Amino acid sequence: MAHTHAVPDNSGAATRKVLPLTKDGSQSLIDLVLQHLDDDQAQEIVTIDLEGKSSIADHMVIASGRSTRQVAAIAQKLAETVKQAGYGPVRLEGLPAADWVLLDAGDVVVHVFRPEVRTFYNLERMWAFGDAPTTVAAGSA
Repeated sequence: MAHTHAVPDNSGAATRKVLPLTKDGSQSLIDLVLQHLDDDQAQEIVTIDLEGKSSIADHMVIASGRSTRQVAAIAQKLAETVKQAGYGPVRLEGLPAADWVLLDAGDVVVHVFRPEVRTFYNLERMWAFGDAPTTVAAGSA
């Protein structure tokens, strides 16, 4: 859960900024990522909770784009959004080919695939730890 707070920007006008309720900010970051993927029409968005299961991140998000162009656009725009929200720079891997782009945002790792590549690697099955991954319904992120 997060709440909004009016924050003045450089022009003096108040803008809305989402402030995390958790101490480490990871829940707010995951909400930002999911909202961005939904806004950019990513398909089949799945989240996997890694907290306590892996030291690489607290959350893994897997999504698909319809083409290499859409995969690249989603990844680049998400990286910029996360940086502008104050979570620091995001590391991007796989951008030139854009069949599978990995975004490392610290507490949240995002994989954006072309559908055929996603089916081949099947990360959901590999990382689910016997738990069912959470599918995010369109419009609910």
